[in-house]
Amino acid sequence: MNILLIEPKFPIPPKSKNHKDFLPIGLLKLACYYKSQGHKVSLIRGNIEKEKILFKPDKIMVTSLFTYWSIYVKETVQHYKNLFPDAKIIVGGIYASLMPKHCKKYTGCDEVFVGIHENAENYAKNNLLDYNLVSNPHPIDYQIVHGSRGCIRKCNFCGTWKIEPKFIPKNSIKNEIQSNKLIFYDNNFLANPHIEQLLEEISQLRYKEKPVYCESQSGFDGRILLEKPHLTKLLKKARFKNVRIAWDHGYSEWKIIKKQLDLLTKAGYPSKAVYVFMIYNFEHDFLEMEKKRIKCWEWKFQIADCRYRPLKQTFDNYNSKKEQTNKDYFIHPKWTDAEVKQFRKNIRRQNICVRQGFDFHSKMLEQKRIDKRNFPRIKHMPKSKIIKAIPDAWYPDQITPPKHKE
Repeated sequence: MNILLIEPKFPIPPKSKNHKDFLPIGLLKLACYYKSQGHKVSLIRGNIEKEKILFKPDKIMVTSLFTYWSIYVKETVQHYKNLFPDAKIIVGGIYASLMPKHCKKYTGCDEVFVGIHENAENYAKNNLLDYNLVSNPHPIDYQIVHGSRGCIRKCNFCGTWKIEPKFIPKNSIKNEIQSNKLIFYDNNFLANPHIEQLLEEISQLRYKEKPVYCESQSGFDGRILLEKPHLTKLLKKARFKNVRIAWDHGYSEWKIIKKQLDLLTKAGYPSKAVYVFMIYNFEHDFLEMEKKRIKCWEWKFQIADCRYRPLKQTFDNYNSKKEQTNKDYFIHPKWTDAEVKQFRKNIRRQNICVRQGFDFHSKMLEQKRIDKRNFPRIKHMPKSKIIKAIPDAWYPDQITPPKHKE
């Protein structure tokens, strides 16, 4: 058959740290598998003209990502249905797996595929993927890897355990490596029962005679670090960078979180190079989250903030520059639109202070409206004088609620 694999044009911000490395890894595995079966395969990103497509497809397979980006999946299905009305269109991925009935009706596809394509997953374990399929216009300088699928936890804000109900670990990845930069897409990397073996293997990996560097797209499970503190040294030895742990629960757990972070710093990670994942606009209100933020400031760790969206929310029109309501995006009953935006603003300013080693943040300074040559003198002045010299100076060590409009 002629099989067309499609990644919709999702609105991933160009500066997004969490999703800048996103690739349609599921489609790449499908391409690898179907090519081995003798089928002709092409992978397309976005909605393109018929003239640019290499062949008339018999089957079109569309991937999906977040449920709140369902509109882009619908537009893609309709686009290719109009171009190739005789082709069978199948939608898979996260949105399709979490909301199969909605996906079938809303997008108008012929079939919904739920979960992982096991044949493609198993075949890809022992065969290299063709990254040239997604290398235009720029070559891909990293590789996405899974050391495991699924998760041992069942967090109520996460859909992993619904899509991948079985935790399936690997004991080796060395035969899959085709880059010096690995991005692990595991949902709970440290839960792998072969984790020590895997990290030792990674520490010895070389590609084209150069060492391999790693990053985990998800945060590391700090509870496992406390149970197995030696893993922090193995992570460092395996050259993992941009390390993250999650602080999902209340402020009262700060002592436990600090122990997890201390293990990482003792292993050689500078505090400002470690991130604490925090989910906001969720069960803990603004004041609780501000207390957590200020703790991270005391410790001088950066925060990777994540705005909560329900697993079955099919839209998200969040705009940081406008006043909005639940009709625009999900706002938790314990939060307000103003608090959601203020918390995000506070996180951004605090992270800049942590990275730069400043005691305060100033937009005037950031935008170079104040001569930076005067900054060494200003920063050592008493706080009262700094506020006079820089009116918008903001200090992270205080709870900062939204300003009420007159």
